[in-house]
Amino acid sequence: MTFWQWGYALAADMVLAAIPAVGFAMVFNVPVRALKYCAMAGALGHGCRFVLMQQGMPIEWASFFAALLVGMIGIIGSRRLLAPPHVFTVAAVIPMVPGVYAFKTMIALVDLNQHGFSPEIWQRMAENGITAAFTVAALAIGLAMPGLMFYRRRPVI
Repeated sequence: MTFWQWGYALAADMVLAAIPAVGFAMVFNVPVRALKYCAMAGALGHGCRFVLMQQGMPIEWASFFAALLVGMIGIIGSRRLLAPPHVFTVAAVIPMVPGVYAFKTMIALVDLNQHGFSPEIWQRMAENGITAAFTVAALAIGLAMPGLMFYRRRPVI
């Protein structure tokens, strides 16, 4: 893949991630002045995950670091607009939810129900289910960590 193809793929990924981030922000009644921060956080987070996955990092770890970046952007945006960080971050993380893995897990479950037990189907279901679960957990932990780091009041002993 050439530099220009890679750059085009990254730009397309970021633009296509900003659209659902803004859409979910509108569903959650985010103020209009904050929509650009939701779009920026969604695009940068998904772009970060894209770059890390292109470098060979597994989707779980790439999602964790991307959610960490989105959490940091949310804290910066919250201080700028005097709003809670979740206004920006929740809508920005939703495009990174692993829907394909969850869908493949459900299809494998249906196959198990229709065809009976098969080690191949069971393995496919387990792999996709574990990947989906760990990716969602990575998104949640990565999104929560910046808030825990910056808003912790009591000293660490």
